[in-house]
Amino acid sequence: MSAPAPGGSVPRVSAIVVSYNTRDHLLRCLEALLAPTGVSLEAILVDNASTDGSVEAVRARFPEVRIIANAANLGFSRANNLGLHAARGPHVLVVNSDCEVRPHTVGTLCTILEARPDVAIVGPRTIGTDGAPQVSFGPALTPLAEWRQGRLVRGVKAGEAAALSRASALAQREQEPDWVSASCFMARRDALDAVGGFDESFFLYEEDVDLCLRVRRAGWRVVYTPAAEVVHHLGRSMDRAPALARLEYHRSHLRFYGKHNSAGQRLALRAWMAGRAAWAWLRAGRGPAGRQRRAEERAILSLALFG
Repeated sequence: MSAPAPGGSVPRVSAIVVSYNTRDHLLRCLEALLAPTGVSLEAILVDNASTDGSVEAVRARFPEVRIIANAANLGFSRANNLGLHAARGPHVLVVNSDCEVRPHTVGTLCTILEARPDVAIVGPRTIGTDGAPQVSFGPALTPLAEWRQGRLVRGVKAGEAAALSRASALAQREQEPDWVSASCFMARRDALDAVGGFDESFFLYEEDVDLCLRVRRAGWRVVYTPAAEVVHHLGRSMDRAPALARLEYHRSHLRFYGKHNSAGQRLALRAWMAGRAAWAWLRAGRGPAGRQRRAEERAILSLALFG
């Protein structure tokens, strides 16, 4: 049974779920995590000050779940680190609240880590609600690599046959990418501890790419496997705040490039951000919607030039 480890015994896996106003998806996520799998597992919810009754609903339905209820939204990285500090298992499953793990996933990821002592992080195949493949791993963040990856991601989201075929082909083979998505991955807790966990300067986005890079630089391997699978219902936490999500995405990109990339690559990123924001500002139109869009693009332009 995938039940909480009895008494004071150490679970094989500590699953950390960070949530922000995703009650219904969170309950479905926990139900999948706590279903019978043959792996002893503790589930830790780190709630970032949800106002939709998430914490109360989890307490009522899943009393075995350990809850860390933050008084404010601390961001994805800091919330996950709180979960890491509370975890007792040797393996940590980081999973978004809008994800559902398949019944075999936890055991499969555990087996890979236990069979390969030089692997620190392993990510599963990720599909959408409609069963279509999602891009959940990739190359290092450089302007050219991101342009190629962006084309693939946009094509998959648009349902383009060529992009779906390409993403499906990539997802069918095990490989060692530069990063796997923190929407769902399993890691050795001691490896994460050794590199200091997630970098809390990333509030949202790119924290997983940064973590995988630091883990690899410390001598560990990062693996993607199609043998495990998760359904990801994509971005439910930020559905109510898309403007904030866009701004944080760009802020995290600048932070990552400033931390890991060359001066020329940082300049290229800022020029691309500024050009896109200026063009969108010019095309924003009139009325309340236009004013809102111009305000959003102005914030991104300011970030690109001065952030």
